[in-house]
Parts: sequence; C-alpha cells; structure tokens
Amino acid sequence: MSSQTLLGRLFVASRPLSWVNTAYPFAAAYLLAGGGIDAALVVGTIFFLIPYNLAMYGINDVFDYQSDAVNPRKGGVEGALLPPSVHRTVLVVATALCVPFVVALVLLGNPASWAVLAVSLFAVAAYSVRGLRFKEIPFLDSITSSTHFASPAVYGLVLAGAAWDRTAVLALSAFFLWGLASHAFGAVQDVVPDREGGIASIATVLGAATTVRLALALWLVAGVLLLFLPFPGWLTGLLALPYLALAWPYRSVSDAASGRANRGWRRFLLVNYLVGFAVTLVFIAIAFRGGR
Repeated sequence: MSSQTLLGRLFVASRPLSWVNTAYPFAAAYLLAGGGIDAALVVGTIFFLIPYNLAMYGINDVFDYQSDAVNPRKGGVEGALLPPSVHRTVLVVATALCVPFVVALVLLGNPASWAVLAVSLFAVAAYSVRGLRFKEIPFLDSITSSTHFASPAVYGLVLAGAAWDRTAVLALSAFFLWGLASHAFGAVQDVVPDREGGIASIATVLGAATTVRLALALWLVAGVLLLFLPFPGWLTGLLALPYLALAWPYRSVSDAASGRANRGWRRFLLVNYLVGFAVTLVFIAIAFRGGR
C-alpha cells in the first residue's frame, strides 16, 4: 500500500467533517473562560481537531469492521471501511499522533485538567475497544458519545481556570444534552443493521420512533436551559429549533423503515455547521460586551 493511500484512509477515518465538533468547543470554552492566544490554546485546538478525532473514529472503525462491512452507510463521510490489513497501522498511528500532544497538555495543565483529559481519552477508547464496548451498552452508548464532544469544552474551561458559575453549568448541561440527542438520533438509522449484527444500542432497545422522540425531548430541554443564560447568550437557545425541525418528520418512523432517518442525519451534518456559525456570532457579541 502506498503512503498516499494510507494517508487517504487515515484522513477518511478521522471524519474530517466532524473535526470542528471537538476542536471548536475546546477553543471557545478556553477563550471565553479568560484564556489567551497561547501555547495551551494552540496545542489543545490542534489536538482536538485531528489527533483526537483520528483516535476516536479510527479505533471505532477498526473494532466495528465486521458490522460496518454490511452497513451501506459506511465507506465515505459517515465512516471509513478499513480493511483488516491496515487495522494495526491505524491504531499505532492514532496513538503515536496523540502522545506528544497529551504530554504537552499535561505539562501545560494542572491536576484538574489532567483528570478531565483522562476522562475524555478513556471515553474515546471505551466506546469501541473490545472488552469495554460502551457503544453496545444501551444508554451508556449515548452518554459516552456525548462525553466525546462535551469533555473538550469542560477541559477548556478547567485548563483556563474558569469559575463554575451558573452560566457555565447551564451551557455545559445543554451541550451534554445536545450530545445525547445527537447520538440517539444518529443511532436510529442503524436499527436494522445493528439488530441483524447482534449489536445493542439505545435505538435497538427503545425502537426507532421512541428514540427519535427522546432526541426531540433532549434537544428541546437543551434549548430551554440556554434561554436562562444572560443576553446575548440566551439567543443560542433558539438554535435548538433547526434540530427539532430535522428530526420531527421521523417521530413515528417504524423500525423497518428506520433507514430513512439517514436523510435527516445528513441534514444534521449541515445544520451543525450553520448552528456553529450562529453560535460564533453570539460568542463575538459576548466578547464585545465584555470588552466595553
């Protein structure tokens, strides 16, 4: 295999469309908590942009190969289909790429930040590796997945020495609920292949329609929590509406037809970028008000 082919597979395995979902929460939390444009910001942002995602998704693709091989969604932006011949290489590269960043972040951090980083890295591995496989434990699968995305934000706050005030608790609680809803909704499209492969998930246990309704409820509660933030932060609560709109048509989808939810999931990927842009505008407004 040529190095270019291997690099291409590593690139696809890292889910480039999702890089921003972990790097952005860290960087935004760090800056809003009072951190500056410094080594911790640069190292942390790069780590959560690429190495973290290669580890999270690469490990997943290696240990999910058998089920992914019969899943029509896999083999593109929704998940790489890595041949067994590269599994060991992917695990080695993912680990080797993470190590220097983790060492640097430990040196730049403090005991509290070390603890958060350890939880984040454990969740990355525990979701997929054989012997743990949290992804196959219903409800814990969604909790672990949400930890993948919320923990970089928590880490940014702790690394910057933020005070855990009402605003921080509300924002992080809402973000964690968003993660729970997103994972649950994403699991709906795989109800049939997961059951055929003997894989348990929140969606295989609850059923497609109930899982969609749970996701709707979680997104709604997340939006309501954000409405209690001081202006202009409460405007982010309105950003739950696009997620409710994209999932609503599938609220009664049958298990047999659950694959149709893939259309909503693809829209979800686009909505994330649009919502991220809107959140950025709110953050700029917050920074502007704070600097006046």
